[in-house]
Amino acid sequence: MNTLLIPLAGPMQSWGTRSRFDDRDTESEPSKSGVLGLCAAALGIDRAEPVAHLSALAFGVRVDRPGVLMQDYHTAQLHPGQRGTHTSLTRRAFLSDAAFWGALHGDPELLRDLHAALRNPHWPLSLGRKAFVPATPLWRPDTLREGGLLDALRQAPNLRRESETAEAPYRLIVDAHEVSDPPRHATPGERRDDPSDPFSERRYALRDVLQWVEPLPHLHATPEVPA
Repeated sequence: MNTLLIPLAGPMQSWGTRSRFDDRDTESEPSKSGVLGLCAAALGIDRAEPVAHLSALAFGVRVDRPGVLMQDYHTAQLHPGQRGTHTSLTRRAFLSDAAFWGALHGDPELLRDLHAALRNPHWPLSLGRKAFVPATPLWRPDTLREGGLLDALRQAPNLRRESETAEAPYRLIVDAHEVSDPPRHATPGERRDDPSDPFSERRYALRDVLQWVEPLPHLHATPEVPA
């Protein structure tokens, strides 16, 4: 099976999984539901249509630049002109200046369709919210690869700036069933971000993940100069 890599970098991005009413959260890294929503928009899949074929793909993330957690506040006046009018304050969290690699692994034909759709999307693509546009193209010619999800994440090009610390380790969050030999320091966890029904239903299943940090020195190796 193949793996599709998607670079997710921008001035602002938000990957909420627990948003309720006036409080809009974001995870510290892209969620599976958010990335699959982006893919559904690229393919032209309506929010009321089934996405089981997308949900069947394994998912993983590599954190190249974690960004800074920020809060955006909005006010809205409710019931204008009527007795009892009041102002509602909403909090919307987002990540500023973050960069990640998202990876999807599974059905080769579906991943080929996704790769092509990212180059010519049916609807505009965003990083969690419509206003949060990507800072770099989501399609690259070499991001559809043969092999496993974890190997693809480890070999993906560096998204850090030259001024950032090259020696700092990278954080990886990967579906547990995709890791045959987990590092000793890997931490198990759960994410409720796997869309089990159409996105309009807002129902998400739990998935088991493993999270750890590791250095990837090969991403910063200086090429040898021929003698």
